[in-house]
Amino acid sequence: MLDTIPGVALAAIGLAVLAAYYRLRSDRPAMSFADGGTASVTVGLTGTEKPAGILRWFTTVDHKDIGLLYILFGTAAALWGATDAMMIRTELLVPESAVWNVETYNAVFTTHGFTMLFFFVTPVFTGIANYVLPLLLGADDLAFPRINAIAFWLLPPSLVMVRGGLITDVIGMVVGVLPVDVTLFEALEPVAMGWTMYTPLSVEMANPQISVALLGLHLSGVATTMAAINFIVTVFTERPPELGWDKLDIFSWNILVTSALILLAFPLLGSTLIMLLLDRNFGTTFFAIEGGGPMLWQHLFWFFGHPEVYILVLPAFGLVSLILPKFCGRRLFGFRFIVYSTIAIGILSFGVWAHHMFATGMDPRLRASFMAVSLAIAIPSAIKEFNWIATMWNGRLRLDAPLICIIGAMSTFVVGGITGVFLASVPVDLVLHDTHYVVGHFHLIVVGVIPLAMIAASYYWFPLITGRMYNQRLARAQTVLLIIGTFVTFIPLLILGYMGMPRRYGIYPTEFITLNQIASLGAFLLGVSVFLWLVNMIQSARVGPVVRDADVWNLKETGQFTREWQWFEDRLEERRGKVEPEGDPGSESETTRAVDPDDDAES
Repeated sequence: MLDTIPGVALAAIGLAVLAAYYRLRSDRPAMSFADGGTASVTVGLTGTEKPAGILRWFTTVDHKDIGLLYILFGTAAALWGATDAMMIRTELLVPESAVWNVETYNAVFTTHGFTMLFFFVTPVFTGIANYVLPLLLGADDLAFPRINAIAFWLLPPSLVMVRGGLITDVIGMVVGVLPVDVTLFEALEPVAMGWTMYTPLSVEMANPQISVALLGLHLSGVATTMAAINFIVTVFTERPPELGWDKLDIFSWNILVTSALILLAFPLLGSTLIMLLLDRNFGTTFFAIEGGGPMLWQHLFWFFGHPEVYILVLPAFGLVSLILPKFCGRRLFGFRFIVYSTIAIGILSFGVWAHHMFATGMDPRLRASFMAVSLAIAIPSAIKEFNWIATMWNGRLRLDAPLICIIGAMSTFVVGGITGVFLASVPVDLVLHDTHYVVGHFHLIVVGVIPLAMIAASYYWFPLITGRMYNQRLARAQTVLLIIGTFVTFIPLLILGYMGMPRRYGIYPTEFITLNQIASLGAFLLGVSVFLWLVNMIQSARVGPVVRDADVWNLKETGQFTREWQWFEDRLEERRGKVEPEGDPGSESETTRAVDPDDDAES
């Protein structure tokens, strides 16, 4: 019937329905809700207040809301990726393939790498920067609020595309009980070529889900690049006149350098992924023997891949440098040298990529030059560590949860960093390449320094974000358990690497069983620690003690009551001014009321 109606008539009917709907809505008074939002009387027009309910989160351009969305998305991705890690460690409890089959094991460690690197670490740090960077600068918002929102909303479909093989597998199993053709779902299997996507394997595997995953990775790179441009422009243009480069806080410096690395590295990854897609689907020869060859892929991937390591870790260094002095009662020691070391790491990171390729038979003269730069990049990293130790020296240490996290991050960085120096040496790398030593080294940074810095930030800024305080005793226990779990998990992997156990194998000789079981035990400790953190965050956000004084950490005493806490103090004063005239400020109803500093923020 519809095919007999002209398209113009259908369009006219649709427009008439929309006009009637808008007219209806415009006649209604605005509705207020408990979360501080209002339902706009005119749908589709920009208002001065946030919409109510779930619509607020889908339409917001407020940097604080988007920051929370990033953090929640990254946390969800981390839990998904951590589930992969638990599956890996469960399989490695025994030498034979007893829990999962080989294909599942290959798929799990592939998606684990993609999820953690692209959808956990970078989104969480982007979310933290979204929330606090404008507050640290004294800006109203990021330079491009709508681009900020678009950049976030590109990430969920990217994750679905990358992990789609598992999703379609589950859908196929559920729908398969019905009399329905599930051939389409069965065709998209989880990707299993390894997160480095080395050619020719990634070109020749027939699984069409690989092409979908490559598009998802490309889309996530676009989102990350948009966010980086936004941060760069914000730091350059949104600072007040009195905030010169010499007074810019250390976290903003690290976000600025990280964004510059993203701007140079991620477009190259996008181009390389497109070349791989063309090889897979259109018969081009970018990475075929008759073209650039498989070595071209390795050069292009690692030219992105090693700056990516510092894209992941520099924001963590910034958080350590920002939070550590607050709990030592001292200013950051050697501020300028830490800034210079951050810039030096950013520059040198583009000259070390081939140390991942020492075992490929490249020219020994090239290997020597890359070894020299790889060793040299340890110097600015060591400058940070020594300056952090000097900051603690003779300080008045407050062993609250944030400081315990920072001390744990510094400790894991020492072990993870020194093991990396060994891998920068050509003779050592040729022996340890593709063993569990590399896995242990890398994860002491990615599971040690980075999550510990994130959790330190979550505890440090939790009162500012929620207006409540968390359970501090549980927080201390959780951070200690996380540090212990990190060492128990990854120190055995270093020993396994020295013993010669290769990585990426689900089946291994029986002489490696004891150390693998110890590592799996450590991984389960990490899982318990993450669970305790989640419980503390969720329960404290619901019913934690209400914050009445913005100086939660006694920062005024040491002159470190920075801009974001000043902003929080202003919000508390505004809230107090609104609440007190309505009744007795000492009454029970007022003393138990939660403070939400975002209630009166503009959209």
